[in-house]
Amino acid sequence: MAFEPPRRLVRAIGETAPDGDDWLAELPGMAERAVARRGLAVERVQVPGGRSSLVVLVRTAEGAPAVLKLAPRRARPESERAALAHWGGRGAVQVREDEGAEGADGAEEGVLLLERLHPDVSVRSLPEAKALLEAAGTLRRLWVEPPDSHPFETVAERTGRQAEAMRAGAAADAEVAPLVDAALAVRTELLAEPPERRLLHGTFRQSKVLAGDRMPWLAVGPDPVVGESAFDLARLVRDRVEDLIAQPSGASTTRRRIKRLAESLEIDQERLRGWTLFRAVESGVRARRVGREQDAELLLEFAGWL
Repeated sequence: MAFEPPRRLVRAIGETAPDGDDWLAELPGMAERAVARRGLAVERVQVPGGRSSLVVLVRTAEGAPAVLKLAPRRARPESERAALAHWGGRGAVQVREDEGAEGADGAEEGVLLLERLHPDVSVRSLPEAKALLEAAGTLRRLWVEPPDSHPFETVAERTGRQAEAMRAGAAADAEVAPLVDAALAVRTELLAEPPERRLLHGTFRQSKVLAGDRMPWLAVGPDPVVGESAFDLARLVRDRVEDLIAQPSGASTTRRRIKRLAESLEIDQERLRGWTLFRAVESGVRARRVGREQDAELLLEFAGWL
């Protein structure tokens, strides 16, 4: 079978590696070797798939459905593997690396064999209120103590890198400078006294929660980070941002969403608002930098409500 990367993945790789990247060129060969090494039968490449990995629906030598995922090093696949192993299937997809991969477990960097969920059914398919409820419940199960000697980036480290890029964006674009200044100021405040230290999903949203068989909903695709829960929940606040922007009452709906999510997960409302602001501005500045102007406008308008 030809392992053709979906267009969405090709576009995203072009954004994250604008000077060229040999990972895409090597991807078909890597996929063939991973399949052969594990004795897998390929069903199809998942389309449109993700923005940072190739997802292939497969069956193991025993006929069990599974997913083969291949990601470049910058997507931190080994960090994902470590987080999934630590969660052990509680709230998240399970790693199945021990099946059919003799001697290959962990040896192939960027290759994960995972439990098969229902890739075309996410909580985003539910009505909005129900989707938020189910997504929040899934997220709560993931917030556990990290391992003592963990390999994960911290919220301070990740947002520190992002802050540098945001400052550069503000210097080049006076229009976003006030929002960037506000986002950086709130980041400094929030990092001064973090209330907790949890293992977080890192990139959680409704489309990252898929229907499963052993549990109704399970999270996929983490970019794990260690820090306070409000940082994780902040990304969920702006889910379906295009619908929020289209509503005449979008700003008040957003404020009610922050209040409802904070109360349901026992998180300080102001801390959630602050991280929501930072993450929306960071995403908006990044979208503008890579030429996704429509996304940038939506995100920055949303941030202005906060």
